[in-house]
Amino acid sequence: MSVLPRMLAVLVAVTVAGTTLPALTATSVADSTGSTPAVQAGSARAAAKPLHGLVIALDPGHQLGNSRHTREINRPVQAGGFTKPCNTTGAATNSGVPEATVNFRLSQAVKRRLEALGARVRMTRVTNSVTKWGPCVDARGRFGRRVGARLTVSLHADGAPSSDHGFHVIAPTRRKPWTTDIATASLRLAKVLRTSLTRGGVPRSNYIGGGSGLDVRSDLGTLNMSDVPVAMIEIGNMRNATDARRMTSAPGRARYAAAVVRGIRTYLRR
Repeated sequence: MSVLPRMLAVLVAVTVAGTTLPALTATSVADSTGSTPAVQAGSARAAAKPLHGLVIALDPGHQLGNSRHTREINRPVQAGGFTKPCNTTGAATNSGVPEATVNFRLSQAVKRRLEALGARVRMTRVTNSVTKWGPCVDARGRFGRRVGARLTVSLHADGAPSSDHGFHVIAPTRRKPWTTDIATASLRLAKVLRTSLTRGGVPRSNYIGGGSGLDVRSDLGTLNMSDVPVAMIEIGNMRNATDARRMTSAPGRARYAAAVVRGIRTYLRR
C-alpha cells in the first residue's frame, strides 16, 4: 500500500481484465492523508495568507502640509447632503507631533501587517509631506469603492482636554440615500474594531460614547460619502500625556496596528 501510489504516479495505462484504465499523474493520486499535493499546497498558502487577494482601504487622516494650504483645505466639498471644508490641519501632541504624522505612521504599520497576510492595501495618501494637502473628505469617502476595497478604516487621533483619554470608534448613522447601503455593516465593523482595541489593552474613551468606545455620527464626510463599509478610529487623545506616549512610540504603534488588523480579520472572518 505504501508504494502503490508512487507506482501509479507514472504516466502509464494499466489493462485489467481487458479494460484499459486511464493514465494517472502525480497530482491525481492522493497521498496517505487523502489530499493531493496540489490541495495541500493550496491549503498551506491559504493558512499563511488568509487575506490573499482582498483589497483593504486605509485612510491616514489629514496631511502634513494642510496648514500651509489653508485656502485649499477650506474649500467646501460634498459631505453627504451638505458641505464641509475639504480638510483640516488636525491635532498635535503637547510636544508638537502632528496628528497627520501619527496617522501616517500607524497606517504604514497596519499596511505591513495586512500585506503579510496577503491583502492588497490601498491608501488615500502615500506620503506625509509638508508640500502637500488633502485629499478632501469627499474623495477620502469615495476612495474605497474606487479601488474595489472590501472596507475602509480611517485612522485619526483626537485633540481634547488633557484630562480626557482613550480611543473611540466612529460609525456612520443611517442617512437616506447616503449611508443606507453601508450603515449596518459599518456599525459591525466599528464594533469589532472596538472589541479588538479593548482586548489589545487600549483604554476606551472617558469623554466620548459614555465609556462604550463607540460613537455614531451623521456629520463626517469621510463616512457619509463611502460606498463600502467604513469606520473611523480616534486612537486616543493627543493632548493626554499617556495617550500621546502610546501613539508616538514604536511599541504603542505596534499595539494599535495589531488590534486594527485583528479587528479587520474578525470582520472578514479570516
